[in-house]
Amino acid sequence: MYEAQCAVVGTVITNPVKRSTPTGDEVLSFRMASNARRQDRNTGEWTDGGTLYLTVTCWRRLVRGVGASLMKGDPIIAYGQLRTNEYTNRDGIERADLEMRASAVGPDLARCNVSIHRTKTVAVDAVTDGDPGATEPVDGDQDHERIDDDVRESVPA
Repeated sequence: MYEAQCAVVGTVITNPVKRSTPTGDEVLSFRMASNARRQDRNTGEWTDGGTLYLTVTCWRRLVRGVGASLMKGDPIIAYGQLRTNEYTNRDGIERADLEMRASAVGPDLARCNVSIHRTKTVAVDAVTDGDPGATEPVDGDQDHERIDDDVRESVPA
């Protein structure tokens, strides 16, 4: 088995679809496109190159995060293992599709702003260690600080 790992920067072009396998595992998949754009140094104009289309599949913990976060039109960076799926369509024509089995998917922060929704308990020491500018918690809880589910941090535009 080959293991070609790579990162692809692009745009989600279909809404993610979640399904279950016969063994009960959940899998989420969507299509993405990555466009090449180049600026002509002589004219200063931008020209479009080719487009790479691929199906991204997400398994295990990634299903929940991607399903709750992404939709058609979102700019993303996907990282994972590339595979080629070869098949024969209904008309008897042999086809091949490129698939990425993602191990990480996130927003492309060069093209969007995001809000982060933290749902885990974070140790206070881990938050302040190594950061001389970090502040201590105000409530006096020195062991752990619970990050409220309703708290969101936003990146200013």
